[in-house]
Amino acid sequence: MITVNINGVDREVDAEPNMPLLWAIRDVLGMTGTKFGCGMAQCGACTVHLDGQPIRSCQTALSDVGAGKITTIEGVSGKVAETVQAVWAEFDVPQCGYCQSGQIMSAVALLNDNKKPGDGDIDAAMSGNLCRCATYARIRTAIHEAARRLEA
Repeated sequence: MITVNINGVDREVDAEPNMPLLWAIRDVLGMTGTKFGCGMAQCGACTVHLDGQPIRSCQTALSDVGAGKITTIEGVSGKVAETVQAVWAEFDVPQCGYCQSGQIMSAVALLNDNKKPGDGDIDAAMSGNLCRCATYARIRTAIHEAARRLEA
């Protein structure tokens, strides 16, 4: 058994230490908001936060989490998260929606660290998140709008 803190709750996970965090979250704990995309940490669909920083859970072993605090799309909260989620809906960012939990997690981390990101900042922060529907322009617009609202 391995204890991990997920969304503010210590959870016992009956799994091998080398199990990818993604599978512990999805298969063992039944939290399916975090998606499997590529399995190689290149698409961003599996993005979660570890101590507030975005990580790819498909390539992070359960044992690598240690005493860190994991936040998934089910547990992301606060003013930044609520604002990002609101503008995502208002600007019709998702099409198929598959990548969107990872996109939102990366956008929230960006706006937590940088209150007024420029296009280059957004592109850099979001570059590890792929969208097969190519809603990149809407994603960038939504992040700018979230930043504007958070500044007000």
